[in-house]
Amino acid sequence: MDSTKSIMIDISSDVLDQENLDKLVALNNDHALTIINKFVSLCKPSKVTVITDSKEDLDYVKNKSIELKEETPLKLKGHTIHFDSIYDLARDVSSTKVLVSKGEYASPWINTIDREEGLEEILKYMDGCMEGKECLIQFFCLGPTGSKFTICALQITDSFYVVHSENILYRQGYETFKNLNGSADFFSFIHSAGELTGDPPVTKDISKRRIYIDLKESTVLSVNNTYAGNSVGLKKLALRLAIYRSNNENWLAEHYFIMGIHPEGKKRKSSSFFAGAYPSACGKTSTAMITGQTIVGDDIAYVRAWKDGYAHIANIEQGIFGIIQDVNQKDDPVIFDALTTPRETIYSNVLIVDGTPYWLGDKRPAPQKGINFSGEWFPGKKDEKGEEIKYAHPNARYTINLRELKNLDPTLDEPEGVPLRGIFYGGRDSDTMVPVLESLNWDEGVFFGAIIESETTTATIGQTGVRKPNPMANLDFMVVPLGKYIANHSKFGNSLKNPPKVYAMNYFLKNPEGKYLNGMLDKKMWIIWAEGRTYSEYKAIKTPIGYIPLYKDLKALFQQYLNKDYTEKEYVEQFSIRTKHLLDKMDRIEQFYKKEQETPEFFWKILNRWRVELKKLKEKHGKEIISPLELV
Repeated sequence: MDSTKSIMIDISSDVLDQENLDKLVALNNDHALTIINKFVSLCKPSKVTVITDSKEDLDYVKNKSIELKEETPLKLKGHTIHFDSIYDLARDVSSTKVLVSKGEYASPWINTIDREEGLEEILKYMDGCMEGKECLIQFFCLGPTGSKFTICALQITDSFYVVHSENILYRQGYETFKNLNGSADFFSFIHSAGELTGDPPVTKDISKRRIYIDLKESTVLSVNNTYAGNSVGLKKLALRLAIYRSNNENWLAEHYFIMGIHPEGKKRKSSSFFAGAYPSACGKTSTAMITGQTIVGDDIAYVRAWKDGYAHIANIEQGIFGIIQDVNQKDDPVIFDALTTPRETIYSNVLIVDGTPYWLGDKRPAPQKGINFSGEWFPGKKDEKGEEIKYAHPNARYTINLRELKNLDPTLDEPEGVPLRGIFYGGRDSDTMVPVLESLNWDEGVFFGAIIESETTTATIGQTGVRKPNPMANLDFMVVPLGKYIANHSKFGNSLKNPPKVYAMNYFLKNPEGKYLNGMLDKKMWIIWAEGRTYSEYKAIKTPIGYIPLYKDLKALFQQYLNKDYTEKEYVEQFSIRTKHLLDKMDRIEQFYKKEQETPEFFWKILNRWRVELKKLKEKHGKEIISPLELV
């Protein structure tokens, strides 16, 4: 090799040929070359291929994934199936750890390992992990290209499936990477499936699966897995790196969908953009995909302060890696149509019958045979533990570009993002919070997000009805102290001239007999009301915990959108203030946050104010449940 080109790269020309070396040198980035040199030398692949933004390179990835049987073509053009190991079908929480230095504080819910110990362990597992395999090096953009939101990302992996998935989910960034001008300001992801076995090939040694997050180096190391939640570094692993960065730079990296709300009969200059964070099974996707509205993103967003005094938000992705269970033609017509017509789509861990994918809850006749992650499948098939194997996995997924959806908002690639008018924080709560509640101010809105709880359901192992705190629906991805994260939210919003309005949402309120008080479509009224509130079109009732709608406004909305007579009885049942349950919630929240050393003072002030005023309300009315009609 030319010595001027190999200063930073000490890789044999048998592994890295001149064409691919030239692609790396063209980056003019010594930091990137140092990382590549280190991990290629450690992982020892037999070949290194650099993937640029060209169609030729992207097609190479797709075709090679099929050739290596990491994916298999299905009946419809563009559709492929990927199977993970039967032991590698979900995020591995126990093996996903943040590297921390000795003496460094971490909140108790952050899974950590001593940095030196963790690096020694995982680098040992990665030594030679790519032997006999081809290593792919590719570059991506998190966020719209050429914008303030953009964070560049370097991916090194031996999985063509991983890179194919990322090419659907993220914007290509080879050319953008050149514009870094040698800067080390990018995220790095190094992944290997490790030794493979079987047909199709899956990771052999799952016991050595590790996913370690190195915040100091903005790097994630992942080995011995193929499930995308563990291997596609740019998704939730990148979110963790972004949370760390944003909380040290006064912006937000959040587990948000972004939607455009379009009220009927209202002339707006543009879409009204809202974000939303909901724990799993709390209505996140159904809200983002409400009929008549548009979607900008379904999962992860960055939020920054902008010169116009508003928060601006951008989807850092361009695709969906979505749970496919229960997606059906009636409830999810847009997604179902996209999944059942020819277009580039990767299915994972569903059942394949004669080239057609089937998944749980698709409302088609249950198949009686096929191929799934366990091999040949038939009804009653059992695993090693004697447990019945369903024909598809509950965590089965689909990977698709957002541009394949008919309801995509045209602002997806807007370099400045979109102005954020409001934020929804949802939870699953059968007896406490009203369906929609507007915060009194920004800090109270942060409090809404900080006190999200989600009740366990029959789909969760263990006791049902147990409330689990999940601040901002982001607890699983927290890498900074929770108190610092909450304080950063307060600082960010209070720095804005026009902070977003914030709403607590709850679609799961029940009566004493256990019947849901909200219909499946009612959530549309809540979001339309919230959107109108940001334009001061509706008055509201002030309560100790926030603003609730007036009956006459909701009655009109139900008539307009559902042609339904919304009764005063329904309104009273849904929007009564349940003081005892709210006070019980404050007790639970207090116990949770007492575990955090750095909970900010404003949080405790709000919690104590709620307590005092709810007790006063209860004493004033002489009862635990107060009708909204008594508060007008």
